[in-house]
Amino acid sequence: MGAGRGMSRAITTIGFDADDTLWQNERFFRMTQERFAALLADYTEADRLMERLLAAEKRNLGHYGFGIKGFVLSMIETAIEVTEDRVPASVIRELLAAGQEMLRHPIELMPEAREAVESLAADYRILLITKGDLLDQERKLAQSGLGDLFDGVEIVSDKTAPRYDAIFARHGEGASHAAMVGNSLKSDVIPAIEAGAWGVFVPHDLTWELEHAEPPRGHARFAELQHLGELPDLIAALG
Repeated sequence: MGAGRGMSRAITTIGFDADDTLWQNERFFRMTQERFAALLADYTEADRLMERLLAAEKRNLGHYGFGIKGFVLSMIETAIEVTEDRVPASVIRELLAAGQEMLRHPIELMPEAREAVESLAADYRILLITKGDLLDQERKLAQSGLGDLFDGVEIVSDKTAPRYDAIFARHGEGASHAAMVGNSLKSDVIPAIEAGAWGVFVPHDLTWELEHAEPPRGHARFAELQHLGELPDLIAALG
């Protein structure tokens, strides 16, 4: 953790990412990808299939956004491509069923997620800032049991520095008095720092390839934790 001018400013607002920060998410995508590879095993190797799927997901972000529904559509598109328009209807049916199972999967909180949010909610303004499908994110928040702890919830199409700037201005004293906590360097940490907030990185063992970025180590407003249980002490020190 670096030191600098930012440490003299009190933190009053803390934003939390949702997927793979407060609850498990990527694990279920990986399980579905394994199922996808098994369904298409007669047409292409798994590694090649995953390359084609990732390319489709990247290509389709502007059309479908983030989330399970766009993931399923990208799988179907990839299946059509690798089979040269010969994908069996039974495979399409299986992919749709897999997506529906993901949308019904129970929420699994990350270790110490509840304790960290509860501890900080007593003294700070707490926000949930997540991207993805509106209905699915609302479902997960409702099932998480954490909803009552947040002073505000923002479900956005993407996370950028201007968006963080607007959110922290709307819900608090601005980005300079805020910290954003998440597992994605690309979405949670770097744009929050660019907006003037603290970016607190809590790594997850599984992170989507399109969320990878180099950590801004040495930046005065970057911090990295091993797990959420360390967050209250960090915030107290920064404050």
